[in-house]
Amino acid sequence: MMKHSVGLPKSVFSFLRKLEKNNDRTWFNANKDLYQTEYEKALGFAELILDEMNKHDELVPMSPKQSLFRIYRDVRFSKDKRPYKNHFSGRMRRASAARRGGYYYHLEPGNTIIAGGFWNPDSKDLLHIRKQISADSGPLRKIIGSTSFKKLFGGLQGDQVKTAPKGFTRDDPDIDLIRHKQFLVYRSFSNRDVHEKTFLKEVIHTFRGMRPFFDYMSDILTTDLNGESLLEP
Repeated sequence: MMKHSVGLPKSVFSFLRKLEKNNDRTWFNANKDLYQTEYEKALGFAELILDEMNKHDELVPMSPKQSLFRIYRDVRFSKDKRPYKNHFSGRMRRASAARRGGYYYHLEPGNTIIAGGFWNPDSKDLLHIRKQISADSGPLRKIIGSTSFKKLFGGLQGDQVKTAPKGFTRDDPDIDLIRHKQFLVYRSFSNRDVHEKTFLKEVIHTFRGMRPFFDYMSDILTTDLNGESLLEP
């Protein structure tokens, strides 16, 4: 049973709204103490997420500070030169080669999402996923077509190629899945949801709802087309 029943403090979003309107170093430096106060609250929420998730999945060990991304933007190669993010976000990775998939949380006024999946598979993994789906899409379709999955996530998300990837044909019955370059799921939350005492519980429920999808992807990424393990004994 979850020890904590908490939502994200409203003051965190209040700070982020102010930062959105005053996204410059002068304002930020003058309000550094306010930032630090709200950062600590976001960090505390990240710690609660980590504590609960470690009860349900095996994650790469990390501290809340390692999980929560820095608020400073890297503007070196961006046309957008605003120095700060207008959100707090972070990630968790599953441990060992046998467990694939990453968890992501994004806390932003009007745009809070709990997400996960496979953001940028390398070319080898992507081809392997596509071949496995083409060989037998049934297990994946059962997962993403389930009532619980559709209720939480709606469907499978992520960028896709426009036609058919190299080595596959447009008339492949599973081309709708094979076209994916990313395999993502996410659930949106309103500001009211975020501040409710049930929010942490809903975050964990959402992450746990990804597990059948993650476990399927882990299985196909670690076996060949004959079902033999690709992992070293």
